[in-house]
Amino acid sequence: MSNKTLALIPARAGSKGIKNKNLALLANKPLVYHTIKAAKEATCIDKIVLSSDGDEILTYAKSQGIDIIKRPKELSLDNTTSDKVILHTLEMYKTYENIILLQPTSPFRTSKHIDESFYHFIQKNANALISVCKCDNKILKAFISDEKGNLKGISNDDYPFYPRQELPNTYMSNGAIYILKVKEFLKKSNFLLKNTTYFEMDEVSSLDIDTLEDLKKANELLCSN
Repeated sequence: MSNKTLALIPARAGSKGIKNKNLALLANKPLVYHTIKAAKEATCIDKIVLSSDGDEILTYAKSQGIDIIKRPKELSLDNTTSDKVILHTLEMYKTYENIILLQPTSPFRTSKHIDESFYHFIQKNANALISVCKCDNKILKAFISDEKGNLKGISNDDYPFYPRQELPNTYMSNGAIYILKVKEFLKKSNFLLKNTTYFEMDEVSSLDIDTLEDLKKANELLCSN
């Protein structure tokens, strides 16, 4: 096995919306199972590691045959950012060229999505890739207030007065897939690097589990298929 591409699954124990969210049941399997399964089936991934502060999550991940990292409490807070978790992981996995961040809250992201996005990342010779879902470009017609209380366009001062059909497409990160060239990420520790491309996913595939309502919707979708 080569050591080019590492998949990191960040799965801390704490959660405000759903207690012990990453082990909450979706189609009678823990939520994190669906991301582990997708990562295992993806052909572009050479190694999978799960980072967590929770012993129960770590025990489950180990039972699935993937690597685990016990994350310190200071990297398991509500305001801990993913870049810090990646940096902590790369301290132990130093030889990988690429890292793919796969959050367990995106259970409808499949191995096909992972492989297709990675292929696009390579074809574009990008330094980073972010998976997205198209959103209403009307947001470009919005205003913000500056420090003096004056209005300015959220993107520029022309877009608020454009016909909507002339506005560019807009996208929201769906949290499902982030791909980074390790060497470039270590320079800036940011997901939006120079030469960042995107991989568009549909609304259902982009479903992010944050609340009990989201979990209920996901279970309903899986039962209907």
